[in-house]
Amino acid sequence: MKKDLQNMYTLLKKDILLEFRQQYTFFGILLYIASTTFVIYLTMGQPEDKVWNGLYWVILLFICINAVARSFLQEGKGRMLYFYTIASPIHFIFSKLVYNSILMMLMSGLSLLLFTILLGNPLEHAVLFFGISCLGGISLSLVFSFLAAIAAKASQPSAIMAILGFPLIIPQIMLLMKIANIAFSDIVQNGLPQLVGLLCGFDIMIVALAYILFPFLWKD
Repeated sequence: MKKDLQNMYTLLKKDILLEFRQQYTFFGILLYIASTTFVIYLTMGQPEDKVWNGLYWVILLFICINAVARSFLQEGKGRMLYFYTIASPIHFIFSKLVYNSILMMLMSGLSLLLFTILLGNPLEHAVLFFGISCLGGISLSLVFSFLAAIAAKASQPSAIMAILGFPLIIPQIMLLMKIANIAFSDIVQNGLPQLVGLLCGFDIMIVALAYILFPFLWKD
């Protein structure tokens, strides 16, 4: 168990070091967040609560596509062959899931900060919404990490990700927006624990599918 954790930590450290060395990717995503939020501010000013909530999750979705989906697509065949010789598929996929989850938590916080500065702060419970946004960022990162692992083996990975991702992402985004509505009102939403449990169950299912299916992709 200790050796497994050490191997995953080594792979996770590798991804973090590569991110620091390739800072243009990180700052490119930051530029995307800032420019998109500023354009929304110029066109809409400070929108009402429901529009603010919907825009936030849509922006976070596109951030996830740019930040997370490339995690597997940028790995060349030679590098994947090298990882195949030194690491197990479970260690590799779990390190990717953890790294992308951390990255999306950071992006969620930065997006929320820019939204509150430029588009106003309609939140009644800012800390609660921050927690929901981090949970949503983790959920989106898990889905796109799993889809990117599958799409990386295809000849047209972008098209495969769009086809596979659409039926998964749409209900997930709608569920996240419904959960986040509680942060805009003092009224307690009925069935909120069930909705959060459904989202967590969805995340567990994605992790389980990655655990079961990725070793078969690893051998390809």
